[in-house]
Formats: sequence, structure tokens, C-alpha cells
Amino acid sequence: MSSILLAFFTSFVGTLLIVRFQGIHEKFSCDWDTTGAQKFHTNIVPRIGGISIAISLISVSLFRVKSEPGVEIETLMLICSAPVFSIGLLEDLTKKISVRMRLAITAISAVLAIYILNIQITSLDIPFIDYIFSLPLVGSLLAVFAITGLANSYNIVDGFNGLASMVGIITLTAIAYVGLGVNDPLIIYLSLSMAASIFGFFVWNHPLGLIFLGDGGAYLIGFWIATLSVLLIHRHQEISPWFGLLINGYPVIETLFSIYRRKIHQNTAVGQPDGVHLHTLIYRRVLTPNFKKNLWANSMTSPYLWALTIAGVTPAIIWYRSTSKLAASCLVFFLFYVWLYKKIVNLKTPKWLFLN
Repeated sequence: MSSILLAFFTSFVGTLLIVRFQGIHEKFSCDWDTTGAQKFHTNIVPRIGGISIAISLISVSLFRVKSEPGVEIETLMLICSAPVFSIGLLEDLTKKISVRMRLAITAISAVLAIYILNIQITSLDIPFIDYIFSLPLVGSLLAVFAITGLANSYNIVDGFNGLASMVGIITLTAIAYVGLGVNDPLIIYLSLSMAASIFGFFVWNHPLGLIFLGDGGAYLIGFWIATLSVLLIHRHQEISPWFGLLINGYPVIETLFSIYRRKIHQNTAVGQPDGVHLHTLIYRRVLTPNFKKNLWANSMTSPYLWALTIAGVTPAIIWYRSTSKLAASCLVFFLFYVWLYKKIVNLKTPKWLFLN
């Protein structure tokens, strides 16, 4: 418990200092572009919130190593996450790092996690397909792909105040819950320490948007959650591999749908930003007409996606041992996402989405 409290207060104070002394570093750290396809803020805001989360994790790791000599995996997690956080932070400061370069460095972090933590995806619980996992390196390559993809997914859904950060907190809490169910203190600790670190940032980000996660924070959270998802399933074979997919259902489907939309419908580069994500549509077609103040439309968008995240997480933690139930839940979740997206984009938004 002391580690969790330390994680929260370190992140809370660190974020406060970044906001308080914005004038000193804003030339390099702030998001000055307020006109892009995915820009919904009107003020100049620091986009280096990931720094306080990273410092919080380092502080907690040092505290735990000092109080419990011999504990190493927390430090190893930090080592693995260093490249992906660094390239994200470099993008926050320079705004010049390409998507391809960020993905390449993220993949390096994923390879480090697979090698150092000795984890991989060993099964999908699908007849015949599981035979492929008997081939050398298949499980490791799939794990690298999954971790890299999910880390990038959190950067994609980081569009509004409190969106990616609370999605991360919800997911980490669910992972901790299942960790409790299988009696794994390490998973519980790694999940809740990150969740507490994110929450220390969250209180400054939502609803007022005084600071943003930035690429560094989004990539760090996504990488941590992805690695924990693989680690949990690898350590406990009784947990269905579909648990890892469903618990991350919202960022995964948002990413896959974005790739499909840009490649097939728009015929543009996959990494090219656009303004038609589900969260963007909710902001523009559900909330903006009802809120004159841009800030409140921004902050009220995130709870819709928190609810969507919970809709995927709930069956995941209830049936985490049952592949059939989780696979069915994944199908229902993905179909619901597509149905809702089509309804909103075709100007047939369900009435229950409106607040009045």
C-alpha cells in the first residue's frame, strides 16, 4: 500500500510542478498547434505529462528494491520501457519523429520485454492455429507485434482530456483484479503502481486539461499494459489468451478500424491523422451542439469511451478462464463498436447518447 501511495503522490506533485513552471519550458514542451485534425484545445498546454508518470514508476521501483532486496522484475520492466518512453518524449519535444521510427523503437522495447522477462504468447486456444506455436519464435514474434500495436493504440486514443489515462486505469485495475484471482502479488503490484501513477497525472488532466500525456506518456502506458497482459497470461496458463484481447478491446478496435478507414476508404497513409475517430465523432456530433464551451465538450467526451471500455473489461474479468465466452464477448464488442460508429457517422446517432 505504501508503494501505491508513493506512486500517486510522486506523479501528482511531479505533474503539478510541470504545470506550475510551464513558462520555463513551454518553448519546447507545449503543444502550440491548435488547428490540426485531432486538436481540440484552445490554450497552449504542456504535452510532457508522461515525465511525471515515468518518475513515479522509477521512485516506486527504487523504494521497493530498497525495502525488499532481491526484487528485480520492476526494474526490468522499467529498462524495457525506456526506449519506447524516450522516443515518445523526443516526439513531444521536437515534433519531428516519424510514426515509422516510433513504431520501430517501440518494437525494440517489445523485444527487450520478450527476451529479458522471458515471456511470449504460447496459444490462442484455436484448434489447428495453435499448432503454429510449435514453430520456433512464432510466439515471441506475435508477442512483439501485440505489444508494439497496443502501445501505439494508446497514442491513437489519446485525443481528449482524461481519455487514454482513465482507459489505462480501468484496464490496469481489471488486470490487478484477475491477478488477485490467481494469487499473483507481482501482477497486482505492477498494475496498481502504474494505475496510481496515472491517477496522479489524471487529476490535472481531467476535466481542465492543464497538461497532456503526450506521446511519451501514451506509449509508456500502452507498453506497460500490453506487457502486463502478456506476462499475466504467460504466468497463468489457466487464463484464456482472449482475456488479453478483450480487456484491451477499445484501443485495439479503434486502431484496427482507423487502419481500415485510412487505407480503404481514404486511400491515405495509415499514420496520417484524421478527424473521424469514434471519440472525435462523439465530440462533434453528440456534445459540441449542446456545449458552448469547447472545454466541457472536450472533457465530457471521455466518459463515453470509459463506459465503452468498461463494457469490454466486465465480461473479461468475469470469464477470464473461458475462451468460448471471451471470444463471443469479443465478437459482440466489436460488432457494437462498428454499429455505433456507423450510426453516428451517418447522422443517425442513438438518442440515448445525448445528455438532454
